[in-house]
Amino acid sequence: MELQVRTAGRVELTDITARIQEVVTHSGLREGMVHLFVLHTTAGITINENADPDVVSDLLSGLERMVPATAPYRHAEGNSPAHLKASLMGFSLQVPVASGRLALGTWQGIYLCEFDGPRTRRLRITLFPAPPQAPEPEEGT
Repeated sequence: MELQVRTAGRVELTDITARIQEVVTHSGLREGMVHLFVLHTTAGITINENADPDVVSDLLSGLERMVPATAPYRHAEGNSPAHLKASLMGFSLQVPVASGRLALGTWQGIYLCEFDGPRTRRLRITLFPAPPQAPEPEEGT
């Protein structure tokens, strides 16, 4: 399935955790894995803290220092920093599902990383059920 995420700024991290959980809930998946893949080259995806908004601010600030807007880039479209930042964040991730819930840590959230917005971004979501558990071997076999 695909999820569309509308971003509002040129550069932003959008918490999509609740939307991904909604997909898992509606699918009925109880145990397994959710795979998320961003269908763009100037947007990425990551997991990070979603309790303190200063973390998102610090991440964006750090990426800007690592990949400044002004540098001798050659890409004629003018969005080379967006391509570089998206590559640093990555385009896919997997999250385990346990008891019908995303098995994230206490402070973790899933973020779509926009680096060339505002735009409507597409995210491919694939759900993988856990394989059936094999029965425990009987003692002595």
